[in-house]
Amino acid sequence: MSNASKFDGTISQFDGDQLYFVKAKVEGGRTGHGETEGDDTLKVDLRLPKSMGGTGEGSNPEELFAAGYAACFEGAVRFVAGQQKVKVDGASVASAVGIGPRNDSGFGIKVKLEVSLPGVDDATALEIVKTAHEKVCPYSHATRGNVDVDISVNGKTVA
Repeated sequence: MSNASKFDGTISQFDGDQLYFVKAKVEGGRTGHGETEGDDTLKVDLRLPKSMGGTGEGSNPEELFAAGYAACFEGAVRFVAGQQKVKVDGASVASAVGIGPRNDSGFGIKVKLEVSLPGVDDATALEIVKTAHEKVCPYSHATRGNVDVDISVNGKTVA
């Protein structure tokens, strides 16, 4: 894969120092190859899922988004729980991402996050997850107003 562009990673939205920066480049779109440059390198072959006419023999952007959002959201949940001095041993986030046509044009995605906080009472779990979604998780900030995101914790819907 050829060298990534000269973009230096400067992003002006931060109130303080940028904590991490990574560059990614894809050649071939949904049936190509992607690589990142950063602390660690990710190399991924991209393929359409079988449901979209592909072989399914590779990853697709929705899988990567689902894994990234789940990981980021669990980190945000653990951060909020730590601030509130609540132990969340065994916490996990399962995510589902769907893609389909939008009414006006193009395609859109929908996301479902199912958070598990074993041993945490419902009121506390709901508060932690709501705060993580509204105030901490960068994926939640990026999707807000653009992507339908349904969240539950311990089987209860987060308003």
